[in-house]
Amino acid sequence: MPQSRKSQISLVDTSYYHCVSRCVRRSFLCGVDKYSGQNYEHRREWVEQRLLFLSSVFSIDIAAYAVMSNHCHVVMYVDKDQADKWSQDDVLARWNKLHKGTLITQKYTRQEVLTKSEGIVFDETIEVYRKRLYDISWFMRNLNEHIAREANKEDKCTGRFWEGRFKSQALLDEAAVLACMAYVDLNPIRAKMANTPEDSKYTSIHKRTQAIKQKKHQPKTLMPFIGNPRQDMPKGIAYSLKDYCELVDCTGRCIRAHKAGYIEDTQSPILERLSLDADQWLTLTTEFEQHFSTAVGSEHMLQQFKQHTDHRRIRGMAKAKTLFKSA
Repeated sequence: MPQSRKSQISLVDTSYYHCVSRCVRRSFLCGVDKYSGQNYEHRREWVEQRLLFLSSVFSIDIAAYAVMSNHCHVVMYVDKDQADKWSQDDVLARWNKLHKGTLITQKYTRQEVLTKSEGIVFDETIEVYRKRLYDISWFMRNLNEHIAREANKEDKCTGRFWEGRFKSQALLDEAAVLACMAYVDLNPIRAKMANTPEDSKYTSIHKRTQAIKQKKHQPKTLMPFIGNPRQDMPKGIAYSLKDYCELVDCTGRCIRAHKAGYIEDTQSPILERLSLDADQWLTLTTEFEQHFSTAVGSEHMLQQFKQHTDHRRIRGMAKAKTLFKSA
């Protein structure tokens, strides 16, 4: 039985989530359909553009993403605090980029005077919009519905394009977040769609490496790497971008060459900080979805998540003891 989305999201435990949407009826999100010969590669750009646009509207930052042939991955950071600070006008302006709103919000937008009762309803509506603007389900809904409409229009058909529900995993600690990001960035290499991370088009690692090559700052559309922990830390991923890119590149080489254990702890500052060895890291970055379902992290973090979401059991508890035993 599918779990309610409420039981899969707990902002008390983490703001990081990994979401996956898959196509149905042998639909192709992008790539080439070997049966019909139809090339859907251009749809990759649809997904990437829509994803990054939604991040500019929602109070949700994108840490990693990968657009594959029949599914897409997103690692996101939910910034509830930021949404709570938005004024009513900020909330409405953002919501109106995606939806028309109600008759009352439209009246307010036209700067017409609201009655007392309309004002009460308006305030309540704005708070509903505010919550939706940091809601993962609403984010994925606005991504998937838009792509489905465009794809069905192009295919001249109707019906479902995506599976009924997207899969989400709570990433409960630093090791889970970094391993999931690398797992997502390395998807095209595992699928033999690319040889190197910088060649993996329509992924976050491609966008980051392109910015490095062009000697620009980190992409504004992605959550930045901000270096090692320190006082007055800005919002971002507390690691060096250079270290992350080097680790992903090295991991990609191992995956292509099937060299388990090739990465040594001394070669990666990230692995040292996470207290993970090469075997643990390679298992996480190649089999991330196989071993965990609703949440990913150390045994202790999984137990806390289990309590906060009223789960009777959490899949992956035994594997967490092995993969995160030192974390």
